Amino acid sequence: MKPIVDYHMHTFLCGHASGQPHEYIQAAVAAGLEEAGFSDHAPLVSHDDPTLTMSRDQLPQYHHMIEDVRARFDGQIRVRVGIEADFLEGCENKTREILDGYAYDYVIGSVHYIENWGFDDPKEVEKWKQADVDQVYRQYYLYLRKSAQSGLFDIMGHVDLVKKFGHRPSQTLFEEIKKTADTFKDAGVAIEINTSGLRKPAKEMYPALEDLKIYCERGVPFTFGSDAHQPQEVGMDFDKAAALAKEAGYQEYVLFENREICQKVKL
Repeated sequence: MKPIVDYHMHTFLCGHASGQPHEYIQAAVAAGLEEAGFSDHAPLVSHDDPTLTMSRDQLPQYHHMIEDVRARFDGQIRVRVGIEADFLEGCENKTREILDGYAYDYVIGSVHYIENWGFDDPKEVEKWKQADVDQVYRQYYLYLRKSAQSGLFDIMGHVDLVKKFGHRPSQTLFEEIKKTADTFKDAGVAIEINTSGLRKPAKEMYPALEDLKIYCERGVPFTFGSDAHQPQEVGMDFDKAAALAKEAGYQEYVLFENREICQKVKL
């Protein structure tokens, strides 16, 4: 059965997405989704970068836009309000302050920075040439675990994003992933199958199949996200994502409301 939800959609407020919110919801309806959620990039608490996230001043506009499309498409599709926030070690209280400012159906936690390096930012890709790839991966998984333990997030986003530009570790890191999966389970967070990796140099969904098997074995729930930055990306490759989930051993995925799992849907 085709997935009915896409929880990872952006808006133009982040500075690197295009299209209007109603166009994303139109695309979701056309794709046969029953539920769709916006999760644009929350304001960074470490520095300002209008090419990466919305500003604090834009948060009211973000919520107004979602309420507008929710009313406009009432009866056609459930529109959820989410947000994607960065884990920045030492800035947890500032992040919590932003997240507590509005009511959300879910918060996606993402690791995009390792010691002030935006490792998945095309503007900083050259730094990979001097990086110890194995160490970057280990640091990434450490930050994922710290993210979950912070209690800030409900869904962990693209949980092997570190592979985005195609850099791979010299050895398997399944022990790191097992520790991460155990931490996620203990923290009560879900993960997403994020199809955007197919559109990146990695040419692979986040997370990879073998990793997803570990999350499934550890009992970590999951949901679906396209990471759409254009309306035509909403629900993209969800048939492949559902097949990946089944191959990993999952039999169901979860839906969120008011920052809690509200429903389990069979695959």
